[in-house]
Amino acid sequence: MSATLAETTATHAVAAPGKYLTFLLGGESYGIPVLKVREIIRHVDVTTVPQMPSYVKGVTNLRGKIIPVVDLRIKFGLPDAENSEQSCVVVVQVQSSSNQRIQIGLVVDGVEEVANISATEIEPTPDFGGALSGDTILGMAKVKGRVKALLDIERVVGLSEEAARSISVQAEAAMTL
Repeated sequence: MSATLAETTATHAVAAPGKYLTFLLGGESYGIPVLKVREIIRHVDVTTVPQMPSYVKGVTNLRGKIIPVVDLRIKFGLPDAENSEQSCVVVVQVQSSSNQRIQIGLVVDGVEEVANISATEIEPTPDFGGALSGDTILGMAKVKGRVKALLDIERVVGLSEEAARSISVQAEAAMTL
């Protein structure tokens, strides 16, 4: 028995129709709401920060503001790959647990497009069963014959207030060395 969109909405957030920035990661397509995207930058120098999770590449100075840089390949458990000409950093703005706005850079394999995704193109996240969780996926979109996972970027980066503060403090210390 499959859940209807309304039933899924009651237990899990569902992707809303609208504009999504779509990008590639490990040969698959993903999308995030374009309103969460602040900018896309080609290459950034990253300063490593000790004692961070492996998916946190470090921090970068973006016009005077220190932001963490997260490698989504590592975060998603995908095999590591060399950066290519298409690799870039998507800077997103998310809310922390205390409603503070935090900018984070996401390393992706390449940006595809800004797609206007309608409600008819979005399906609820499938049940992955047992131990697998689809909490970071808001829905699956069928766009131009391809399936794109629409991400809940707040949950993907999942930075608690304490973690964000820790990264910022350690980053500022590393940048002054």
